[in-house]
Amino acid sequence: MDSIALNQMATRYTAAWCSQRAASVASFYAEQGSLKINDGEPAIGRPAITNSAQSFMSAFPDLVVKMDRLVANGAKIEYHWTLTGTNTGTSGTGSFVRISGFEEWRFGPDELIAESLGHFDATDYQRQLNAGGLQP
Repeated sequence: MDSIALNQMATRYTAAWCSQRAASVASFYAEQGSLKINDGEPAIGRPAITNSAQSFMSAFPDLVVKMDRLVANGAKIEYHWTLTGTNTGTSGTGSFVRISGFEEWRFGPDELIAESLGHFDATDYQRQLNAGGLQP
């Protein structure tokens, strides 16, 4: 995938995260693609990826994901992002959260994500969730 197509795809992926339609996020993955977040178990297949995305969307009904940058190094693509939202979903804390992280993407021959390894500071995320702070 050339850099223009990659940027366009990443822009659409970002919009999918902001859409509150988890299946839209999963549509960027191969049918048996996987999404692993930090040290969690990987979500394998579109239904599992949909559930994983939905968990964030449900926790943060005002979820906004911003693409910070893409870093391409051969077949390794890093999608850097910042997530903001207020944890007002079921059992939410009411806390505003702003976290940054990145996904390491590996694409399949169909130019869909075959594997994504997501990384963010889980300790800072928990601290913000428990702080009870509102949006600055």
